[in-house]
Amino acid sequence: MSLLLVLSMLGCLMASSPLSAQPTLVSQPVWTNLPGAEYPRVHSDLRVTFRLQAPNAQKVELVPGGNDNGLGAGPFEMTKDEKGFWTVTTPSAVPGFHYYWFSVDGLAVNDPNTYTFFGWNKECSGIDIPDPQGDFYQVKDVPHGDLRSRWYYSKTTQSWRHIIVYTPPDYDANPKGRYPVLYLQHGSGESERSWAEQGRVNFILDNLIAAKKARPMIVVLENGMVASKPGAAPGAGGRRNEAFAEVVIHDLIPYIDANFRTLPDRMNRAIAGLSMGAGQALQIGLSNLDKFAYIGAFSGGGIRNFDLTTSYNGVFRDPAAFNKRVRVLWFGAGSAEAARMTAVKESVEAMNKAGIKAVWFESPGTSHEWQTWRRSLNDFAPRLFPR
Repeated sequence: MSLLLVLSMLGCLMASSPLSAQPTLVSQPVWTNLPGAEYPRVHSDLRVTFRLQAPNAQKVELVPGGNDNGLGAGPFEMTKDEKGFWTVTTPSAVPGFHYYWFSVDGLAVNDPNTYTFFGWNKECSGIDIPDPQGDFYQVKDVPHGDLRSRWYYSKTTQSWRHIIVYTPPDYDANPKGRYPVLYLQHGSGESERSWAEQGRVNFILDNLIAAKKARPMIVVLENGMVASKPGAAPGAGGRRNEAFAEVVIHDLIPYIDANFRTLPDRMNRAIAGLSMGAGQALQIGLSNLDKFAYIGAFSGGGIRNFDLTTSYNGVFRDPAAFNKRVRVLWFGAGSAEAARMTAVKESVEAMNKAGIKAVWFESPGTSHEWQTWRRSLNDFAPRLFPR
């Protein structure tokens, strides 16, 4: 059984669970735990207790994924009891999804009590801290779309590539219907699975569509980390993404338009991404305005020393013409990712001052993490494809 299917099944169970109805609980496991696993446990004040059985280990630490995370500045030393269980309770965590793993005598080990998620260029443990304002990404009793796994051949990379495609709830029931498309990218060290698993994109779109806040749309998830041209040296381009723009324009869009019932024109096509994916969205979108009318950059894409005539090859040179072509140019970041937020916000202010209509969104209290990006999508998607 695929992880995507397992997570969808777990999400359905959450709809009637205490966790879904009461986000802040008195010491409860969360949906990212394996069935029956009692740890990690989230306390009512959002402290988290982790436990690992390693009776022969000499030193065990809890390692949060990076400095910009909601679990706190680790690593956290764990203590062992007489039965060989190591435990630690963190300070109150920021709501949302966070990567972590254990260091057992210096060896990185995933938590056997949780599902794994691809991040940091590897499979990591993950925990989703309940958010009292997180109702928008929970599974609800509304019509649900599908996450479809597809393989297509890229002439650019001369390889088969895997994508995940969200189709809206009425896609199969409305065989004559055609839909706009959002191409949505993950961040560095992640993959095409990330928005479907960590980001809960399907539930966000399901809920927006059911509430008539967003138009039914197709969402395409690709791997922006693995797009090297034939003959490229291993690791070429640092992230192996030097050919990704060509993949999107020459391979991916034609495949989606040929195999899904799309509205295949720029007014019905958007591109967005987070962090690294934000830079990709700006690069690809602003360089191909014949393909995209909507562009979103989540926690990334700040244009330092913005210049109306030279930035992005002068695409902003005529503000009136740009505003007419680009229906939404959206930027957002978390208030706790201070340096990145400041850079992006300053870019938006410079654009607005120059006459470019750019939207700014700020996620309160979150850093460079999935809660920022879930909130970003929840704000961005309703702005797309007005009828």
